[in-house]
Amino acid sequence: MNEAINEIKNPTAPVLLRMEGIEKVFPGVRALDGVNLTVKAGTVHALMGENGAGKSTLMKCLFGVYAKDGGHIYLEGKEISFHNAKEALENGVAMVHQELNQALKRNVMDNMWLGRFPTVARGLPFTSEKKMYAATKEIFDRLGIDVDPKTVMSKLPVSKRQMVEIAKAVSYNAKVIVFDEPTSSLTEDEVEHLFRIINMLRDEGCGIIYISHKMKEILEISDEVTVMRDGKWIATREAKNLTTDEIIKLMVGRELTNIYPPKTNTVGDVLLEVEHLTGMYSKLNDVSFRAHRGEIIGVAGLDGSGRTELLEALYGTATRKAGTITLDGKPIRNRSARESIKNGFALLTEERRATGIFGILNIRENATISSLDKDRVGPFLSEKKRKESTDWVIRSMHVKTPTQETKIRSLSGGNQQKVILGRWLLTDPTVLLLDEPTRGIDVGAKYEIYQLIIDLAAKGKTVLMVSSEMPELLGVCDRILVMSGGRLAGEVDAATATQENIMTLAAKFA
Repeated sequence: MNEAINEIKNPTAPVLLRMEGIEKVFPGVRALDGVNLTVKAGTVHALMGENGAGKSTLMKCLFGVYAKDGGHIYLEGKEISFHNAKEALENGVAMVHQELNQALKRNVMDNMWLGRFPTVARGLPFTSEKKMYAATKEIFDRLGIDVDPKTVMSKLPVSKRQMVEIAKAVSYNAKVIVFDEPTSSLTEDEVEHLFRIINMLRDEGCGIIYISHKMKEILEISDEVTVMRDGKWIATREAKNLTTDEIIKLMVGRELTNIYPPKTNTVGDVLLEVEHLTGMYSKLNDVSFRAHRGEIIGVAGLDGSGRTELLEALYGTATRKAGTITLDGKPIRNRSARESIKNGFALLTEERRATGIFGILNIRENATISSLDKDRVGPFLSEKKRKESTDWVIRSMHVKTPTQETKIRSLSGGNQQKVILGRWLLTDPTVLLLDEPTRGIDVGAKYEIYQLIIDLAAKGKTVLMVSSEMPELLGVCDRILVMSGGRLAGEVDAATATQENIMTLAAKFA
């Protein structure tokens, strides 16, 4: 790989951040092995690699979340070693995390100024809501963010919460801002908005570290790209001299000729019929469609169009106001997750951290929690069977972990997603509902998940897949339902449809 090493020496832009020989070891695994990273002022530096490559771990060592085990970090030429996030923020380093961690019961401006509330006057311990509102509004106006500072966080969609987090990072007047998968929950318009913010910060001399698996974004927004693999630094190159194929080869260490696997599934007779499905507490309104055995159906639409609400109403985690669900000719109720699992349904949720993983539990407990009946011997759970089931998940999903006993929260986001998907495959579902199944997952792992989806469909299963990435829907699905304003705006054949067709339908009732 020596020919790939091309670290840039650009004397015209001053070095803002330098990380040299960074080491980090967790029990049973070396997460970082002598990693180097140099970020210049007024540039966007992309950090890329497969899930588990060490990108987020490296940034957490910078931000003070983890204590590094070796190496040196220099900020504007001065060696630093932050002990916590507060110290990092006070010294001009901010981070927008992939997994949002917000006080959802508090309003937006409380979240913006948590730990540094402005007071009515110096020396007085009373918070000034007037100052807090004005400061929040000023930042939002500067960044073009249309959110009421007094709105309770839980009432905002994930995309708006992400923009609030970005505004919070900017509010610290940081010299270095780390964006970890910032567009994973954003629409195309919101991505363009984010890029305008990033370009503004770059023009002001800020150093941006941008972590993403989306090749198009990387090549569009970045000045330089650093690639990591298995906890090691592989290469740093100018973005203008890279292609998507070259980045993939550096990331995975091999050529990846096809982004999507060949379709081997055959569409059979009708398995699932949904008629006039309407949500009790959501905008979902009068949705009807049919799904066949062996069919992969995509669900497209803008943020807030009702895509997630459709899956939740089918699965029973959202209350239905009206509508019927028929599976294999028999009416079913699906009034709860337990009943849905019994009826052969499985739901991979959009919010991995909030509604997917049990962070304090290990991989075995997360993988087998929905299929415990299969691991029983009489009235007792068989630890041997649970270990065998977990081994299958780790092998088939290519989960990178030292042991089954590893806490799932210590895995990368992509490896967490693989464990959750494996959890549902252990239930042997008839209908698999997937909400953004490849969010925050690298291109190599995406291919593996696409292959699993196609293999399931080839066995006669029905798959409904929500995705914000239209090329993904067109590449994997047989048919695409397009949601708009809570209603089904239409459906298209994935083999002949275009992104323009889908966007036209998505705007129909918006």
